[in-house]
Amino acid sequence: MTSKYHDIINLPRHVSTKRPPMTAINRAAQFSPFAALTGHDAAIKETARLTDQRVELDEYTKDILNHRLQILADSINEHPEMAITYFQPDAKKSGGAYVTATGRAKKIDIYERVVIMTDATVIPIDEIISIEGQIFEAILK
Repeated sequence: MTSKYHDIINLPRHVSTKRPPMTAINRAAQFSPFAALTGHDAAIKETARLTDQRVELDEYTKDILNHRLQILADSINEHPEMAITYFQPDAKKSGGAYVTATGRAKKIDIYERVVIMTDATVIPIDEIISIEGQIFEAILK
């Protein structure tokens, strides 16, 4: 009994007369792994990145912050040094991060509702959750 490929099994391999043979490296590259879903790894990393949720302040804490902002506004010409912690929303997904800016306050813009530091950091007043500094310790004692 003969196999069904018996008539072609011993024929020489076809070699093209019009195209040069492919190098071994180029042949191997055809079978190398590739990213079928471009950007999929980046999307997974973005999804796995953690963000904080904005904390709602109670009325007591809001009163303290308003009082401290008033103290800051009254002494803004002295450029007091302080640490302001505020919520910075994430540009790509819901949530964000709490950031602490340490430095000297330069200006409070009540129309834009921001505190501007001497290093040009702009802090939205509505996102502030705490303000610390020696100026408050001296006045509140």
